[in-house]
Amino acid sequence: MKLSLQLLVPPLVLAAAAAFAHGDVAPQAVDTAGLPDLGEEWLEENPWRDPAGENWQTAIDIGASGYNQNCARCHGLEVVSGGLAPDLRYLSADWDGDEWYLERFRYGMTQNGTTKMPAFGDLLGQEAAWAIRTYVETRPDDGAFDDHQPRLAAIRDLLNERASEFQGADDTSSLSEEIEALKTELAGINATAETGSEAPVAESAVSRAALALDGSAASFAKAAELLTIGLSAAH
Repeated sequence: MKLSLQLLVPPLVLAAAAAFAHGDVAPQAVDTAGLPDLGEEWLEENPWRDPAGENWQTAIDIGASGYNQNCARCHGLEVVSGGLAPDLRYLSADWDGDEWYLERFRYGMTQNGTTKMPAFGDLLGQEAAWAIRTYVETRPDDGAFDDHQPRLAAIRDLLNERASEFQGADDTSSLSEEIEALKTELAGINATAETGSEAPVAESAVSRAALALDGSAASFAKAAELLTIGLSAAH
């Protein structure tokens, strides 16, 4: 199993993290509508890991919400740890990583009588567990888009220009070829990103921007905003 050194956090660091631990915070329920029921018996491996599967993107979307509600306080926004809690991006996207993840998710973690992580399993269930897992393991590694920063900034600026030009417009058909070209380019850039977990495909602000470009005038501003967030996070 590929584990970051941050997953082997020394006891003194864990003790320092206690002030930030969410062991005393009640887990927040996750709406998993849109995902199939996995039954009562817990699976041993992430059923939504395959990026070609029909539930992959839905699992990521639901997992992002569930993670932000329950996990980001300790493990960091976009799963980028500040160092006081394990950086879950580097938990391997395989059976071994799933085993480690499920143990912590279902039963929590207690050290020296102090709850460092609450047990989520009984309240949230395995659909939420695997959705969060799918989101976590698809985070891009540090610097994944460094080589593409100038081009992403140029695309962002172009999208902002188009948003201004077509504000309030209903017909954007004159830009259909440009939109498709930008979607293809963004998808291609995203495909170059490596994940910390070695999952086969990263999900990122870049891929979300590509999905947001649906041909409507409003989608230009939405995609530009997503790229702005992604560029800011890179710094």
